[in-house]
Amino acid sequence: MRYAALFQEREIFVRSIGVAGCGLMGSGIAKNLLKNDYSVSVYDINEAPVQKLVSMGAKAKRDVRTMAKEVDVLLLSLPSPQLIEKLMTDPEEGAFGALKKGAFILDMSTNDVALTRSLSKKAKEYGLEYFDCPLSGGPAGADEGTLTIMVGGCKAKFPTILPILKAVGTSIDYVGPSGSGQVVKLCNNMIVGGVISLISEAFLTGERAGISKQKMAAIIQKGSGQTKVMEVFGPNILKNTPEEVKFSLFNMKKDLNLYRNLAENTGIPTMASESARQLYQIAEYLQKGQQDATAIFDVIAQLGIEEKTRV
Repeated sequence: MRYAALFQEREIFVRSIGVAGCGLMGSGIAKNLLKNDYSVSVYDINEAPVQKLVSMGAKAKRDVRTMAKEVDVLLLSLPSPQLIEKLMTDPEEGAFGALKKGAFILDMSTNDVALTRSLSKKAKEYGLEYFDCPLSGGPAGADEGTLTIMVGGCKAKFPTILPILKAVGTSIDYVGPSGSGQVVKLCNNMIVGGVISLISEAFLTGERAGISKQKMAAIIQKGSGQTKVMEVFGPNILKNTPEEVKFSLFNMKKDLNLYRNLAENTGIPTMASESARQLYQIAEYLQKGQQDATAIFDVIAQLGIEEKTRV
């Protein structure tokens, strides 16, 4: 189904979309927008994914501000809150001052909740609409157009962006006002990161007690311990292949830090998640940040050996 050019907002036809950030997620998103007949401009500091998208019909732009001047929707797929804030608010390079009134900003990054709400408020001062639209489904979901999307922003304007979201995702939920999508995403990633650490610890314990992790996984997935996290990340643990990155350990650590900020701001203790967060922190210190989040398995194993040696 083709979704482009089906609606109008403040006399702006939403046909042109600029994608800032063409990494594993952004590239798949841009590809599917092109498939749905949108005019897509792209920017990334890495030239290779940009040129690949250009070969599919996208237009390369030299910077985000230049791109923002020409598009109806600016879509962000960026690795850190700091970069998002700079690209939006920088006096010389920021997109806020370049976007036309009535334009939309779709932040598909995983971002800090407080910053998201601040940027949304700032956007309104410029006559813009800011939606947080964090994603679940990983690079495969981005490539296949089957992402799960959690949306926060103005409910009345949500129908305007829905066709764009349908071009890249299959499960789309409007959650609530600004920041609501990020709240759900951070809670989700806290669960995922925590469960990866629990699975890793349990399998290592079982192996030390004489049961292979393969046998444990097969049995646990038939019982009450069954989990989607095991389906997605389990193969890397079972094969010991953290180099096959489904979600980087660096990004998991970043998201657990953002979750901690959220929990602390709401007055909820983080005793359960804090041990997992510290494990990912240790793993990054051990130079495993660019590996898959399941590299935590090797870190726990290493810590176990060191503990046994000390005893």
